Amino acid sequence: NEGNEYFKEKDYGRAVAAYSEGLRRRCGDAELDAVLLTNRGAAHFHLGNYRSALNDAIQAKKLKPTHLKAIIRGALCHMELKNFSEAIAWCEEGLQIDSKEKKLVEMRAKADKLKLEGTFLGTQTDFSTCCQGRAVMGTALLCQRNIKLVLEPSDEEEEVSDGLAEISLDGFHSDSATGAKVHLDADGNLNWPVLFLYPEHEQTDFTVAFHENSRFIDHLMVMFAELPPWDLEKKYLPNNLELYFEDEEREEMYEVNPEHTLLQVLQHKRYFVKAGTPTVLVFAKHSPFSKKYFSGKRVHRL
Repeated sequence: NEGNEYFKEKDYGRAVAAYSEGLRRRCGDAELDAVLLTNRGAAHFHLGNYRSALNDAIQAKKLKPTHLKAIIRGALCHMELKNFSEAIAWCEEGLQIDSKEKKLVEMRAKADKLKLEGTFLGTQTDFSTCCQGRAVMGTALLCQRNIKLVLEPSDEEEEVSDGLAEISLDGFHSDSATGAKVHLDADGNLNWPVLFLYPEHEQTDFTVAFHENSRFIDHLMVMFAELPPWDLEKKYLPNNLELYFEDEEREEMYEVNPEHTLLQVLQHKRYFVKAGTPTVLVFAKHSPFSKKYFSGKRVHRL
């Protein structure tokens, strides 16, 4: 009930935390657990955490195979992740339960269309023309948002561009090990892979789809709903964290307001996206380590 209240208020980070707490109680009621998982998946979905949302939908469906809401949520996740074949399969599974479910009927048709378009474009013989078109699209998207990208140059010097080095059919290539890439959703918004670095503990977190209009605090509430195993001092709590990005060229640090959206940070005049993946550094407040880390650097605080 607490999770549902937060969800109605669109406080999706706290909703995820509440549903997670409900699941930790291990009530033994498979139907209730399926509802908790489906609801948590919906909250993750609104935060742009499509893979987490999909995992919850998969688990909910295992507990209750006929749970239509879980199936719809899973199909939606596959759509956002551009897994059109999987989306079709989930739609088909749901339509076997209710052949007239409007959302599934419409999604099935859309997935079919997008899959066909992808196949067609993938067999284009005029490859250079196709790539140029995508490059123009990517440049326009970034220019509209005033986002600056650092391309990986062939020599040792960095090169800044308003465009993108490579653009794929469903988004921009990222050089990250996960292969995740920024992509446009159905509403025309960008969803970015974002890397969180914890220098004090040499740890990282990776969010596959951070909606450009999501706030950092919403993601922190989800990521630190439980203490990470490496945080032995229990310092890494959502409201006890400071976020920064680093301007390596000037050796300067800029504090990030957790209430700000990803887009607001990316639009900062000194923020440059490298390798298609925005990066943020996370420190515990008043940490001796951060004071040492900032030594010799100019720090721009809020």
